[in-house]
Amino acid sequence: MEQVTFKVVKANVYEEVAKTTSYTGAKMMAGDESAYSRIFTTDEDRLMLERFWTEAANAVVDIFKPFILEVSDLTESHCCDLTRDFEATLELSGSYDTSLNNTIGSSLFSFFTSFIVGKWYKFTNKQDADAALTDASVFLDDVKSKIYYRKRPRRIAPAQP
Repeated sequence: MEQVTFKVVKANVYEEVAKTTSYTGAKMMAGDESAYSRIFTTDEDRLMLERFWTEAANAVVDIFKPFILEVSDLTESHCCDLTRDFEATLELSGSYDTSLNNTIGSSLFSFFTSFIVGKWYKFTNKQDADAALTDASVFLDDVKSKIYYRKRPRRIAPAQP
C-alpha cells in the first residue's frame, strides 16, 4: 500500500479566486461600470467564500472516501481562518502511480478555485457561473481518474549469467 498526502492551501486558493474575479470584473467594465465592484471578491466577502470552501472540500472527500486515513477538519467555521487548509492522507494501492501526485495536487487546486468562483458567480455574474462550475467538475473528474489509475506491473528481466 502507498500512503500519499494531498494539501490545498486555502490562502493560495483565495488569492487565485481574487485574481480571477478581479480580471473578470475589469473585463466587464466596458459594458457595465458596476461590474468590477460587484464581481471582485474582497476580504469582506470571505465569510461567504468559507461556505464554498467547505462545500468543495466535502466534494473532494467524497471522491477520496475509500482511501482516507486522515482528513483535515471540515467543520464550517463562522469566520475566515486562512490557516485552515485542506489536507487528506490516503492509503492507495501499491500499483498507484506516485508520479501523478503533482498533477493531482494541481487539479485539486484548480477544482477548489473554479468551484468557489462558480458559486460566487451564481450571485454576482450568473452568465459565467455554469462555465466555472463545469470547469470545476472537469478538474474533480481528473482527480478521480488519477486516484483510481493503476500502473501496469513491470516484469523484471532475469539476471544474465
